[in-house]
Amino acid sequence: MKIGIIGGTGKMGTFFRGVFGQAGWEVMVSGRQTPLTAKDLAEQCGVIMVSVPIRETVGVIRSLAPLLSEDQLFCDLTSLKTGPVQAMLTSRAQVVGFHPMFGPTVKGLAGQTIIATPARCDQDSLERILSVFRSQGARVTISTPEEHDRIMAVVQGLTHFMTLCVAETMRRVGMSPEDTLAFMSPVYQIEMGLVGRLLSQDPLLYADILELNPHVPPVLEACESALSSIRGIIEDGDTCAFEKVFRENARNFGDYCQKAARESDMLIAAMVRR
Repeated sequence: MKIGIIGGTGKMGTFFRGVFGQAGWEVMVSGRQTPLTAKDLAEQCGVIMVSVPIRETVGVIRSLAPLLSEDQLFCDLTSLKTGPVQAMLTSRAQVVGFHPMFGPTVKGLAGQTIIATPARCDQDSLERILSVFRSQGARVTISTPEEHDRIMAVVQGLTHFMTLCVAETMRRVGMSPEDTLAFMSPVYQIEMGLVGRLLSQDPLLYADILELNPHVPPVLEACESALSSIRGIIEDGDTCAFEKVFRENARNFGDYCQKAARESDMLIAAMVRR
């Protein structure tokens, strides 16, 4: 098989260049400064994969769509799926959207999750590309573009929003992680690690994830309402109400509470042993 990766010189494109190369595929790439263009890849490759920044993805897809035929497979690696998949469906090609649930710094696919949103794709073509991921240890979750974006509003939108809020709150109260080092518990250290990890990356990526997913605003509205409600309970000193909301959320999380406790205990033990 021959795959052409548009944006194949970027970090994620380079990662998947290695993935398909390891699987024995012939890989061609185009980027802003490569001799090959996106059009060249569209003319020469059976599979076309778009790996560019979120804000550029739909535009790149639309420019390529008229060039593709029914016997080609069109896919992308974007954190949002509805818009890119709809754009790919304007082509004559088979279409499947992908979202790798990891960054390009991972050492390989083993233990990682990739979301696949097949929209117009025969089973043989789909299995051919999914087998590349599975053979290298990835877990593949099948979804629709709409379900993906709705769930990502929580998985990415809510969590990134709250992480950024922690950083912004600390800045506003005049406190840095260094000020708290001598007071850190392992759990707090994990929390600070997540904040620092986010802040070490490209802000435009997180802006796109939060601003371009139409399912994010209602989730953030619910978050603001929850913050206001819980703050009111705390300020009123209403311990009964606090216990009630605490237990309601524990019931909503169900058995995951015990699983999370076990896993975090293992992580804390590993940190303490360092």
